[in-house]
Amino acid sequence: MAEVFSAAELQDNPNVYDEEKTLRLASYYTGVLTTLGEDVSREGLQKTPVRMAKAMQFLLKGYAEDPHEILRAAMFSEKYQQMVVVKDIELYSMCEHHMLPFFGKAHVGYIPRNHITGLSKLPRVVDAYARRLQVQERLTTQIKECIQDTLNPLGVAVVIEAQHMCMQMRGVQKQNAVTTTSDFTGAFLNNLATREEFFNIIGRRMH
Repeated sequence: MAEVFSAAELQDNPNVYDEEKTLRLASYYTGVLTTLGEDVSREGLQKTPVRMAKAMQFLLKGYAEDPHEILRAAMFSEKYQQMVVVKDIELYSMCEHHMLPFFGKAHVGYIPRNHITGLSKLPRVVDAYARRLQVQERLTTQIKECIQDTLNPLGVAVVIEAQHMCMQMRGVQKQNAVTTTSDFTGAFLNNLATREEFFNIIGRRMH
């Protein structure tokens, strides 16, 4: 019977994996490599299917995490009602169309109403959604909705800037293209000055 590991164990120790899932995934990757014409018995590839199986479990570990619970775990009553911004959050995700990486930075801001959350929780929410098969547009909205629904702030702002390997390694092959997505609620959506302040803080200009 396969051991069951908690999301915390998987997050804190990337060497802990579900043994049954690892073996099942490894058998699939063996078939993929063989179908592509490789010899999985040669020295350099003998452990590659298992490595790939473990890598995928780590890269997609967000499925085992609840972003709302991440915020609730450090949610505090506070009367502060000014902008809180965490910018330049490193982001790594996997495009669901070709299962190739996209990576960049997320900038997240909110204006508390009655509650704040621990500053480290915002990057953890970004990671929990990013470590899934994604498209950048959905990822942006999921982060925004999670913060809005959990903290009920006066407004939320999320901007993501990312490079997509599916555009760089294949297809159009544009090496310097950067995709920017944004989503807003409340004061950030309805007040131009508030939105402009957020863009100034993250070092970007409104167009």
